[in-house]
Amino acid sequence: MQSTSTRRQLLKTTALMVGGSAVASSSRGQSLNSMAESEAYWEQVRAQFSFTENTVPMNAANLCPSFRAVAENVQLLTADIDRDCSFNNRSKFAGLLEAARGTVARQLNVSAGEIALVRNTSEANNIVNSGLELQRGDEVLLWDQNHPTNNVAWDVKAARYGFNVSRISTPANPGNADELLDAFVSRFTSNTRVLALTHVSNVSGVKLPVKELVAAAHAQNIYVHLDGAQTWGAASIDLHDLGVDSFSASAHKWYMGPKEVGLLYIKAENIDRIWPSTVAPGWGDDADTDLEGARKFESLGQRDDAALAGLGVAAEIHDGIGAQRIERRINFLSQRLKQGMVDAGIELVTPLSPDLSLGVCIARAPAGQGGSLSNRLYNEYGIACAATGGVRLCPTVYNTVEHVDRAIAGLTALMA
Repeated sequence: MQSTSTRRQLLKTTALMVGGSAVASSSRGQSLNSMAESEAYWEQVRAQFSFTENTVPMNAANLCPSFRAVAENVQLLTADIDRDCSFNNRSKFAGLLEAARGTVARQLNVSAGEIALVRNTSEANNIVNSGLELQRGDEVLLWDQNHPTNNVAWDVKAARYGFNVSRISTPANPGNADELLDAFVSRFTSNTRVLALTHVSNVSGVKLPVKELVAAAHAQNIYVHLDGAQTWGAASIDLHDLGVDSFSASAHKWYMGPKEVGLLYIKAENIDRIWPSTVAPGWGDDADTDLEGARKFESLGQRDDAALAGLGVAAEIHDGIGAQRIERRINFLSQRLKQGMVDAGIELVTPLSPDLSLGVCIARAPAGQGGSLSNRLYNEYGIACAATGGVRLCPTVYNTVEHVDRAIAGLTALMA
């Protein structure tokens, strides 16, 4: 169909652009490898987004603009459905969904059968929360910096089933990863059944030593669930290497993909032990589902087929840029941002060290002024941020050095 052909052409064009070919062709012989780390390359990446320089997004921890090709493909495929919503026409979306699943699984170094494409991190967290069987007297350990869907949601389930929930605080200014590791491991008991973590905190920017935490937890037969909302699309993630039992994330954040598409990874050996939260058409005709592997967690009724297909577009673009290159760029921008704030005398909530942080950067705000400072930074300097934890700024690959320097200058002037 014409829309599918157009989608393929947009994908090809954008992947070439952000993958470096367009930059290389204008570099007068400069090699692709060196050009791909230059500001000229990242200007080409920035050009793949439709926002203007008057309203620059720097709040990836909450919501990112989609790559233009993702938005255009979602629009094209939505129009295609509206023109012909027959089963016959929509049959193509099964293949597009599986292609997206396969690419995402490969990027995370897991099997396609371990990936469910759900609606967002919140839904993925709650599938794990409600699906694990826990008994009275069992303990769930939480990081007190978890998102409410990986925090309060456990309290709600505990109120119904009678298990215990304990929260762990980590040092406000951790000096090294061992301090973070010890804060959790020292709290393990014979009753601990689940450790629910967040890869990078959205309220402090602290990055946990997940691989070491998983190894310590598994040594005591503790299930580990990881909320990766602040790392999927921002870091090079190998879930097999990390060893987590389950992992959740959203495409609308750092992955810069379609809205209302989320990721749930369940390690193969754990799929049967987790009950689904929703059973809808597509499940099958009895309690034993016809869906294979983690697909049983995406029996959710009517879905936005165009958005699910758009995830495949975003995945191909990420392949074009490269996960390690994206992580290096985010580290570069966030370190420039944090160091600039420190040099201006602004106190950080987030650790300065890249070993203990990633892209979430939070400046401490005077009591009660986080909201007003965030609003003024947007209204007066054109930088969109958040008041979470202070003044939260989260640069990613569509941000330029000029954007970061503008944010530093603006915050310095506002907090003088």
